[in-house]
Amino acid sequence: MNSTLQFKRVRSLVSFQQSIKNQFPQLSKSQQKIAKFLLDQPQMFATKAASDIGKTVGVSEATVIRFCYSLQYSGFSELQRTVREQLLFPKSSLDQYYSNKLELLEQPHFFSQAMEKDSQNIQQTAKQIDERDFQQVVDQLIQADQVFITGLRSSYSAAHWLSFALELIRENVFLYKPGTDDLLFTLDRMNERSVFLAISFHRYLKETVKMAELAKRQGAIVIGITDSPVAPISRHTDVLLTISQSEKSTLDAAPSLFSLLNAIVANVSVQDKERFERRKQQYESIDIDYLFCD
Repeated sequence: MNSTLQFKRVRSLVSFQQSIKNQFPQLSKSQQKIAKFLLDQPQMFATKAASDIGKTVGVSEATVIRFCYSLQYSGFSELQRTVREQLLFPKSSLDQYYSNKLELLEQPHFFSQAMEKDSQNIQQTAKQIDERDFQQVVDQLIQADQVFITGLRSSYSAAHWLSFALELIRENVFLYKPGTDDLLFTLDRMNERSVFLAISFHRYLKETVKMAELAKRQGAIVIGITDSPVAPISRHTDVLLTISQSEKSTLDAAPSLFSLLNAIVANVSVQDKERFERRKQQYESIDIDYLFCD
C-alpha cells in the first residue's frame, strides 16, 4: 500500500478510536459495555444489526441506539457506516497498484519480483482462510441442485472461469451475465436447493450485493468471496471467504482469487468423485475432434 494512504487510514482509525475513549467516562455503564465491544470487535459492530449487538453485549437495542446518540451520531446506521469506512479500503486502489509496481521497477528482474509478490499473497490467503468455511463451501457446491455464479466488472473473469470449471465436473451451473440474462428470471429459478456464489471486490457494486440479498430471500445458500470481512456483501452471506493482503489493489488480489477458486474446484472434483467420473465420461463420449488441432 502507498505509505501516505496507509498512514492516513491508520491515523483515521486511531482518531476514531481515541474519540470513543475520550467520551468513555461520560457514558452510562451499559453504554460503556457497548463502547468496549466496539473497540474490541469493530468488525462485528460493522456487520451486525443493533439488536444483535445488544444481545451480544447484554443490553437492549434502545441502549445501543442511545449510545450512538451519545457519540453525536444520528443513529445506529450512521455509526455503523463510519465503522465500515474505517475498516474498508480507500475509495480508489489503482494508485496503490501503480505505486507498488514503481517500487519493483527499481529492482532487477521485474517479472520475477512481481510473481514472487503474487506467490506471497497466495500463501497469506491460504493461511487466513478458515478450513471449516472452505469445507462448507465445497459441501454446498456438491449438495446443491443448481449453482448460480456472479461477478461483475473486475470480478467477471473470475466468475466466468469458476462457472466454466465447475460445469466440467457437475451439471446445472449458471453464470449470470447482466448484458443478456434477465435478473428476475434468474432469481425466480432459485430456491432452498440452490447455491448463489457471488464474487465482490472493491469497489463493491450495488448490483452484486442486491442480488445476494434477493437470492437469500429466495431461500438459496449464499456464498461470498470478497476482500474484507466487513465488505457490503457480508451482510447477506451464509459463508464468506476473504482474501485480504498487504496490497489492497483489486488487480493484485487476482492471483490469490484464482488460486482459491482452483482449490475449490479441485476439492469438489475429488470429494464428489462419482459425479466427476460420470461427467468425464459424458465429456469424452462427445465427438469434438473437429474443435481441436491435436
